[in-house]
Amino acid sequence: MKLKSVAGMVCYVKDINKTAKFYEALGFRFEKREPDHVSIRLNWFWLDFHPQDKEDKPDFQKEANLSNKGAGLFLYISVENVDDFYKGLLAKGLKPSSEPRDWPWGNREFVIRDPDGYKLVIFKRK
Repeated sequence: MKLKSVAGMVCYVKDINKTAKFYEALGFRFEKREPDHVSIRLNWFWLDFHPQDKEDKPDFQKEANLSNKGAGLFLYISVENVDDFYKGLLAKGLKPSSEPRDWPWGNREFVIRDPDGYKLVIFKRK
């Protein structure tokens, strides 16, 4: 038995249009953009967003309605220049949760939360 790769994630969101605008401002490419489903891609990795109030499968409703989205989860996104990317987000009116800084593990990074609180770490390995 051998793992092959990580392909993507599914996230429940309150407002699909607000989420789509946020990820578009970050620079993700859209695969699908429908009223009940948005799918974005960065290289081979995909993220699917579903409106939490439209989930009708009982097995998934509990997850869809959790109030603390992505608790303990940090999605790392690599960029060429952390400081330039940070300035670009500020110019677009986005408000990162932290400023760029160097960490002992060799990354320069900052965090931005999406409209539902999912944490994205924008980083560059030094």
